[in-house]
Amino acid sequence: MDYKTFPMNPRKRVALVAHDGQKQNLVEWAKFNRETLANHDIWATGTTGGMMEKTLGFPVNKLQSGPLGGDQQIGSMIAEDRLDFLIFFWDPLEPQPHDPDVKALLRMAVVWNIPVACDRATADFIISSPLMNGAYERLVPDYEYYRQRRLPAEAAATPSARRREHLKRRGGDAPAPNPGM
Repeated sequence: MDYKTFPMNPRKRVALVAHDGQKQNLVEWAKFNRETLANHDIWATGTTGGMMEKTLGFPVNKLQSGPLGGDQQIGSMIAEDRLDFLIFFWDPLEPQPHDPDVKALLRMAVVWNIPVACDRATADFIISSPLMNGAYERLVPDYEYYRQRRLPAEAAATPSARRREHLKRRGGDAPAPNPGM
C-alpha cells in the first residue's frame, strides 16, 4: 500500500471531547496541562468547550454538543486534515444515545492516523511526547485506490455487460466481452 504524508506543525490542532461522566476528569487533566495546551489551537464539543475555556482562561473553538452533531463535526475536521490530535474521554460504563457517532469519530481518527487518547494515561503520554511540540509528518494510506475502485454492481452496469445480459435473456448467445470497451 502506498502512503501520503500529512505535515503537522509544531502548533497542533487539538480536539477535547468528554462524555458527561468524564468531563470533570478532562477538566482536571486540561488544568494540569494548561501551559502546554496554551501553545496549541483547541477545539471542543458543546458543554466541554465552555468548561475548557473557563478552566484554561484562553479561547476554545466550540462546536455543537456531541449528541447534536459535535462528534460528527470533529470527525469531519479530521477527514479534512483540520485536526491533529483527539483527546476523547468517553465513558466506557455508560451507554450513550449517540454511540454510533462515537464509533464513527474514533474510526475517523484511525483512518486518518491521528493520535487519539481515550483515557488520562494515554493523554499524559501523548502530550508529554517531544513530538507534541515539534513538526511531524503523519503517514496516511493513499486511499485513491479505494476511491477509484469499481464495485461489482458498477461493473455489471457497463453498456457491454447490459447488452450481454439482454442477449442472454432473449435466448441468443452473448458475444464475448470486448476488452477494449
